This record gives sequence, C-alpha cells and structure tokens, in this order.
Amino acid sequence: MSGISVGFLGMGSYVPEKIMTNYDLEKLVDTSNEWIVERTGIRQRHIAAPEQATSDLAFIAAQRALDDANLKAEDLDLIVVASESPDMKFPSVACMLQDRLGASHAAAFDLGAGCTGFAYACGIVSQTIASGLYKHVLVVGAETLSRILDFTDRNTCILFGDGAGAAILGPVEDGYGILSVDLGADGSGGKYLNMPGGGSRHPASHETVDHHEHFIHMNGKEVFKFAVRVLGRSVMKALDKIGMTKNDIDLLVPHQANVRIIDSAAKRLDLPLNKVMVNVDQYANTSAASIPIALCDARDQGRLKRDEIVVLVGFGAGLTYGSLVIKWQKTEEAKK
Repeated sequence: MSGISVGFLGMGSYVPEKIMTNYDLEKLVDTSNEWIVERTGIRQRHIAAPEQATSDLAFIAAQRALDDANLKAEDLDLIVVASESPDMKFPSVACMLQDRLGASHAAAFDLGAGCTGFAYACGIVSQTIASGLYKHVLVVGAETLSRILDFTDRNTCILFGDGAGAAILGPVEDGYGILSVDLGADGSGGKYLNMPGGGSRHPASHETVDHHEHFIHMNGKEVFKFAVRVLGRSVMKALDKIGMTKNDIDLLVPHQANVRIIDSAAKRLDLPLNKVMVNVDQYANTSAASIPIALCDARDQGRLKRDEIVVLVGFGAGLTYGSLVIKWQKTEEAKK
C-alpha cells in the first residue's frame, strides 16, 4: 500500500428475523441435524422475509455502518455492493442503495466475485482512497441466497443463508488500516460453483426452469479442495508482501462456509482457535456477506483491538480468493 493509509471507519450488519434450523430442513430434504453439524458446523441460517430483497438487507447494514462511522450518506463518494443474488439483473443493488440512502454524491456499482466479493471490493476501493480519488467509500456484502436455492437438493440447500454486512472505508492514521492485499482467481474452476440459467448462455425458458438451472449448482468436493489449497497460501502471500509472518496474526476472520475448511486454514497457519473468528453455526454461508458479518460479530465480542493485526480471507465462485492484512486502528468495545 502507498499514499494515504486506509482503514475501517465504521461497520454494520443485518440478518433477517426468520431462522431456519437444521431440524426445519429435516422436514424438507433427506438430511439430519447431526449430519449437517458434523460436516459443516452449521446449526441454523437466517432467511429473508418474502417482501425482503438484497437491497433491503444492504440498506439496514449500510445505515448501521454510517452510524458507527458517524457519517452521513452525503459524505459518501462511492458505493460498491458485492452480491451474487441482486434484486434484479440491472440496475445494480449499489444504485438502488445510493438512491435509498440519499447518497447523491456517490458513484455506485456492483461487484461479482462470489463469497470473496467483500474482500475483492475492499482491496480494490482502498486504492481509490489511497490515491486521493475518493475519501469515504461504502462497501457492502449482501445476499438473499435462499431465493436461488433448490430446496430439493440436500447438498446445497443446507449450506446457505441470507444477510448483509457493510463497512465504511476511509483515511486513517499513518501505519494503520489495510497494510496488504492479495487477490486471485482460477477461472478453470468456474464450473464447480455456478448458476447456469438466466444469462446470455442459457436465457430463461421453460426448459431452464424445468432443469433447475436458476439455482446454485455446486461440486462440493472440488470447491472444498480449492478452499483448503488457497486460503493459507493467500494469507501468507499477503503477509509476505509487508514482511510479516503468520506469527503476527492476532485474529483471522475467514469466509464462513464450512468449519472444516476454517479448521484446515487455522492449522496451516498454526493459529489456535481463539485467534479465529467462527460464526458459521449461526448464519451458515452468507457468501459476500459472510466476512463483514463475522467482522461485526468480532467487534461486538470485543475481539477487535487497536494495534492488533486482523486478517480477512475468503474464497468463492469464479473460482476466486483474496486476503487483506489490517492493523486495526479503532478502539472497539464489546457490546454488553
């Protein structure tokens, strides 16, 4: 990183009120609470109400982030929303959010990098602030994945949930904030996690609907192998860029997809579990919202401390991966 130091000025998250437990899923598909917990660590997930779309979840999380940063929507220069389940193909969720917030001075666009979307967005927009182009940027990860889940497919419907997390990025004290970024992709693995229908390759038709092509399709074994391979490697690349080692990590905030993947990453980095943020049991995989929701939970638990090194790392559709190394600048207090 060069130029202006860039960090997190405020954060906010939101999950829908409705909770679907593993026991609820037992009534829909051939599965069991024990099977899901053993293989994924997931116990429940939040499901958006029928009238809620992705922009609705994003709006609440964004408002909370603005309040936390003590900023107004008019202070925003740019809004980036990471999502694979937007309200519609276009306009972007970011433009909807810009209008609803009243952020009249902000440019706005969506970013599609799957579950790595929040890390991608933060890594990219931090450079616009570091260069002096923008001062305050709202980054949101928001998903209503329940709308694109096939609840007859027990291999995928058990894994995902709905939610949103947001952060305001802006200038911070020299030496603090985002110290290093590593972003990458392996497009050859795109076939392992996708939604085939609805695009220009397979436009919506009776046939695509009948073949369940408008739902998430995933080869779980291949995605698992990719995640285990890249998570530790990406973190080490980001640390190497600034002369740090895995011993410098105070808190790892990984994408919350599967507790076995998180455990594997922790072992590769020689991190005890008290240095790893895990909340996949409560929310399941919320894709682009996963990391910011986990970051907010870490804050609320008093686990984000000034001067400590916090590492965010994710992987997702694309296939993509990314890591950020952050020297935390705010004094965060646990919620009572």
